[in-house]
Amino acid sequence: MTLISSMLHLTNFKNPFLRNLVPALGVAYGLQTAVAIPSILTRNERYYDLSGSLTYLSCTALSLMLPAYRVKMAAAGSAAAAPGLLGLAAGSLNWRQVVLSAAVSIWATRLGTFLFQRISKDGSDSRFDEIKKSPPQFFGAFMAQATWVSLCLMPVLAVNSIPSSLLAGLPALMLTDILGILLYIGGLSFEVTADRQKNQWVQEKREKKHSEDFLTRGLWSKSRHPNYFGEATLWTGIATVAAGVMTSNVGQVGMGLAGSLGGRLLAAAMAGVSPAFVTLLLFKVSGIPLSEKKYDKKYGDRKDYQEWKKNTPVFFPKF
Repeated sequence: MTLISSMLHLTNFKNPFLRNLVPALGVAYGLQTAVAIPSILTRNERYYDLSGSLTYLSCTALSLMLPAYRVKMAAAGSAAAAPGLLGLAAGSLNWRQVVLSAAVSIWATRLGTFLFQRISKDGSDSRFDEIKKSPPQFFGAFMAQATWVSLCLMPVLAVNSIPSSLLAGLPALMLTDILGILLYIGGLSFEVTADRQKNQWVQEKREKKHSEDFLTRGLWSKSRHPNYFGEATLWTGIATVAAGVMTSNVGQVGMGLAGSLGGRLLAAAMAGVSPAFVTLLLFKVSGIPLSEKKYDKKYGDRKDYQEWKKNTPVFFPKF
């Protein structure tokens, strides 16, 4: 019995969603553990953010291909006779599965590349100055990242678990599709623009083209954390598209839920956990609190900084 067939056998749950969720969780925590070990031994955070993006890409690809692979393997009678994963996409996926998976992949690739280039240039990440000195805390940061990936991907894993033959029964285009895609495009554009403005500002400061200590131009004059607003918005868009599918009769049947009010509420909660967890992290853990504390400590006694904070919303932009 091959490794693949063993994994499929161990995760062959009755519920279709669990058949996708459990392998994805294994990949998420397995990859993060694999990167955590050498990072802890060398006290190096360089690959932390990059590994997060690679975990997103790996779990998304697995969830997209695994259901079709199970079907092909069952038809072939053995994993050895079944076709490769890369040969399964044609004709076996619904457009919503492709769009949601692509949306995650585009975001993860862009952000992972951006953050890796930044730490390669800076040499370190101030978030880990103290954490990396403690192996348990550093390992905990990687496990937290695996949890972040798992919860944010919940709606995508759910939609990808539904057979495309069932998804074909949905309307060609639903209101949630339109709203979700618009939110995703708007959020991603906002995040990318904010990051580029910040990157350009930092580069100009290095070249001594200005002497500003904090950025108050562009989108950073509309929100103190426009990149975080963009990220929360794009995940809300992904969740909106997924929720439209998951709460439908087709989604309920495909995920092995009852189709009752309780089943639809559970599906909506599973979709909503993604933007809710992102927002929680940004507001209470690693995003806004760390940034605000850092800048308050440096510039809190300056009137220009106090004025910027007073007139600029912390999150939702003011136009």
